[in-house]
Amino acid sequence: MKNPFHARAPTYDAAAITAITDSALACAGLSTSSMPLQDLGATIRRAMSPTGACRVAIPAATDQDPPIDVSARVTDSDLDTGSFERHEFRSQAGTRSYKLFVPTHKPLAPCPLIVMLHGCTQSADDFAAGTQMNRLAQAHGFLVVYPEQPAQANASKCWNWFQPQDQRRGAGEPALIAGIVQEVADRHSVDPSRIFVAGLSAGAAMAVVMGETYPELFAGVGVHSGLPYGSAQDIPSALAAMKGGRRGTNSHGTRAGHALGQPHFQAVQPVPIIVFHGDRDHTVQHSNGVQIVEHARQAHGTSASSTQTGEAGGGRKYSRTVHTCGQGYACIESWTLHGAGHAWSGGDGSGTYTDARGPDASAEMVRFFLDLPATATRPY
Repeated sequence: MKNPFHARAPTYDAAAITAITDSALACAGLSTSSMPLQDLGATIRRAMSPTGACRVAIPAATDQDPPIDVSARVTDSDLDTGSFERHEFRSQAGTRSYKLFVPTHKPLAPCPLIVMLHGCTQSADDFAAGTQMNRLAQAHGFLVVYPEQPAQANASKCWNWFQPQDQRRGAGEPALIAGIVQEVADRHSVDPSRIFVAGLSAGAAMAVVMGETYPELFAGVGVHSGLPYGSAQDIPSALAAMKGGRRGTNSHGTRAGHALGQPHFQAVQPVPIIVFHGDRDHTVQHSNGVQIVEHARQAHGTSASSTQTGEAGGGRKYSRTVHTCGQGYACIESWTLHGAGHAWSGGDGSGTYTDARGPDASAEMVRFFLDLPATATRPY
């Protein structure tokens, strides 16, 4: 991008401007002698509006007259964007950077916190841009924290959801993420009953891990194109799981005991969850999303559900299934995105792995989280 402070101010062609003005006046049936000058402006604006009769071609800028590099329009978010700053968390489990978004008009009362876990090759900034979660936080008054996976921990910057040491409470990456959450909650006024975690791909798989290993910390989980808890124990089994394969036992042929803090092979904690998955996802097969929902349904002990179909404004069709828990609230929500691949539904093109045609996954996750009744967030 050219430096806007070094851009040369454009020159203007007086004759072209006069011709444009005369064309607009003629289209409106006017001339400078037909009415007082103070009335001409309003008449021209009406004539040249999208619903007016005129369409006046304005000459495009040339290489000789470069435009100053500024935003074409100002929105509310441009005027009032909140703060988005980088921090570093250190503990016995290790060190991780994270970025924290705080809305400009943060409520005085304790507010919700959403933890966003990026996918492979992404960064906190990339994921924030693609999901536009900060925009929603600004509108609804909640905090957003983006833990960041360094290349030193995984060459592709993936969260290591497939490693046994990163699938248990009190160790590895779950301990780091939980520690970041606690640090943010200690420094800011966070409602401890309204902390949520969501992610994409490897980040979604780690979000499932967090809901399973720290169920008292997270009131809800958002999963986009993720994998079930304990579906892999190393890279080969991770690749198999992504393609729809399943692992049910450990190397000894038995299921590990969760009471001992070891990874087990199915989510059992009844944490509310919302799942998005494309049925043409060839990176992480759609069957993974189906399995996440089935594990959640068994954990909640619910069978009542309703399904509706629809089409997003961008043309992406979807099926949305809602499972109702015994208390009468929606505890599981599943969105199948028809024809969609491995990308954040409704995302912004300024970030990677986004699908602008789909329903807005960010907005729907926020709606699901904030609609959960307070009595539903801690069933333990």
